[in-house]
Amino acid sequence: MKAVFVLLDSLNRNALKSYSDESNILTPNFKRFEERCITFDNHYVGSLPCIPARRDLHTGRINFLHRSWGPLEPFDDSFPEILKTNEIYSHIVTDHHHYFADGGATYHQRYSSWELVRGQAIDRWKAEVNPNTDFFQSAYHKVQQHRKNYMINRQYMIKEEDYCTPQVFYAAEEFLNKNKDEDNWLLQIECFDPHEPFHAPKRFRELYPTDYEGPILDWPIYARVKETANEISEIRANYASLVTMVDEYFGSLLNYFDEHDLWNDTALIVTTDHGFLLGEHDWWAKNRMPVYNEIARIPLMIYHPDFSSKGGSRRNNLTQTTDIMPTILDIFNLSVPKDVIGKSLLQLLESDRKIRDSLIFGYFGASCNITDGKHIYFRYPDKMIAEDLWEYTLMPTRMTSRFSIEELACATLSNPFSFSKGLKLLKLRPRVSENGEAIEVQGMSFEDTSSNLFDVLKDPKQQSPKNDPVIVNYLLEEMYQHLKLSDAPEEIFVRFKLKEK
Repeated sequence: MKAVFVLLDSLNRNALKSYSDESNILTPNFKRFEERCITFDNHYVGSLPCIPARRDLHTGRINFLHRSWGPLEPFDDSFPEILKTNEIYSHIVTDHHHYFADGGATYHQRYSSWELVRGQAIDRWKAEVNPNTDFFQSAYHKVQQHRKNYMINRQYMIKEEDYCTPQVFYAAEEFLNKNKDEDNWLLQIECFDPHEPFHAPKRFRELYPTDYEGPILDWPIYARVKETANEISEIRANYASLVTMVDEYFGSLLNYFDEHDLWNDTALIVTTDHGFLLGEHDWWAKNRMPVYNEIARIPLMIYHPDFSSKGGSRRNNLTQTTDIMPTILDIFNLSVPKDVIGKSLLQLLESDRKIRDSLIFGYFGASCNITDGKHIYFRYPDKMIAEDLWEYTLMPTRMTSRFSIEELACATLSNPFSFSKGLKLLKLRPRVSENGEAIEVQGMSFEDTSSNLFDVLKDPKQQSPKNDPVIVNYLLEEMYQHLKLSDAPEEIFVRFKLKEK
């Protein structure tokens, strides 16, 4: 058996015509793949954002209840490493610069081999001791001039083949040229696009004209929408052009499958880590605001040669990021470790069936969110403070830094968790704001922190919170069971006022 796993970043499902008739973004190749694959309509995130989502993907477990952004832990079961241990070759081609940072450094080493494309976003790639700051100040909108590394990197992207997504797919084709006739391998094609910065070659950008005439504006700040109408149009057009570029290069992969008849013996999975707000709910991006469906409900499309007759069908039951790991192991007929909570989706490829009643998702330190497919409930603590909240880890790094000596000096040891292989973990305070109270994620505090219930069947855009204590109590009972299954720390139950009924 062989498999190709395409992982994109920050893909809003409403950008794809396969998920939204209202989309004006050109994505003919995702639509083309829809005819061959099985499309999942209620697929959700787990832990957020980028690297916590990848830990869910690797391990088949929710991790936002125990810590923030961080590496794979020594006790984590990682699917590419399990493949490698069982003599199934795993290779990743990616431009995801977070793998170079302290908080992501243990992921790509789990594969049999890896190829990392340099220069994406703020990757510390090209060395310029004295960059031309005068040029940057004139060329870029003032809201994004702090992205110095991006402005430096962009100078070296002249031709289309210099851009990262083309390089990722070229490298993937090299792997396929060398190994397509071999058996027992997984290729992970991971593009940072369409994550910001929304920078695509000219021929894609010209597809989406706007009236904006200002400096480069392709990196929305994680904040409320304050831009002018022309600025909003420019940001959205830049996002659209990037999605269309990703679609075209994904189409080149489909062409390769056609030309070499890989459909007979190769599975193909396509998904993203999370979505992205493009002004919906008057917010840009993710992280700070509630986890609306534009962030939480994400695309998933799976082709498996054994179920090729099911091509073009859709599945409506609840699935989640944590299901990808056991699905990949199941594709290769490998046993799933006992610590895995996710479910293999191979059982859904034959026919739609319920594999869970509900699921939870969220950020460390923010709300715990739950959906049963009909409703979504954002459960925030009464006070968004860091008191009695802890991070549990044996890998004390965050996104781009190590925990400080002062933080480590205050560490204690916790008792083992059910998934920590008998190991006690460091128990550490989370990162907080300068006043020592507000919890922060990537240097930003959370806002709009009210618990709210939405009926997503009647109110899919989540514009009108609903008051229904019966449904809330039912979802809280479900949430309690999910926390028990995940072996959440005791303080999490207190924080969200959850007790066994």
